[in-house]
Amino acid sequence: MNRSPDEMEGLEKLLESLILMVGRTNEKIDGLQKRVHQLERAAKEQQEQRVYRFVAEPNRKKVKRV
Repeated sequence: MNRSPDEMEGLEKLLESLILMVGRTNEKIDGLQKRVHQLERAAKEQQEQRVYRFVAEPNRKKVKRV
């Protein structure tokens, strides 16, 4: 196909724009993935640090405050 120089220039600009858009999208996805990993790590750490109370534990007396 024979294309005019203007058409070729337009196609090159379009291709460059698409490449930039894909690059930005990939950066956003990488940022989201990092946030998801941070949240997963925080959730695991929180579960590991939980203090468990058992049913066999004696009840504490409630003190009324005036």
